[in-house]
Amino acid sequence: MSTLSRDQVRTMMGEVLATQGKELPADDSTRLDAIGFRSLDFSELALRVEDELDTELNFDAPELRSIETVSDVLDFVDQLQQA
Repeated sequence: MSTLSRDQVRTMMGEVLATQGKELPADDSTRLDAIGFRSLDFSELALRVEDELDTELNFDAPELRSIETVSDVLDFVDQLQQA
């Protein structure tokens, strides 16, 4: 399985936000609720990641509930790719 870099996933997050006229801040410690990144947006990101990797990832992990920041999302996708 190929993997995506944090920068590639970050770019995808920015693309998801851009469809709503929002921008992804440069600071990865930014809280998702502060930028309006909702669970539906995370689902959109997940689909994009899976399409890019051409594989299905397990997004039902319990860690999903603890995601609060941009960095948390990037870490989570990293972990999924390594599983």
